[in-house]
Amino acid sequence: MPGQKTWMPKAEDRAMAAKKWYVVDAEGLRLGRMSSEIAKLLLGKHKPEFTPGADVGDCVVVINAEKCIVTGNKARRRPQR
Repeated sequence: MPGQKTWMPKAEDRAMAAKKWYVVDAEGLRLGRMSSEIAKLLLGKHKPEFTPGADVGDCVVVINAEKCIVTGNKARRRPQR
């Protein structure tokens, strides 16, 4: 269709000043669900200016990561190196 243009986020949308910082306390949270929510924040899918291929995501700090809940055999398995 003529007249349609692809929108790209401006430089101020991608700037570090526009990014929010989130602190996630992983104690008592399930590993998979927590990681998928953190991925949404890092990619910026929660923002209206989300565009694939543009860095509009926010910053995330995870604390108490050793206290997250793992299900199935993940807790008993030996970590691979």
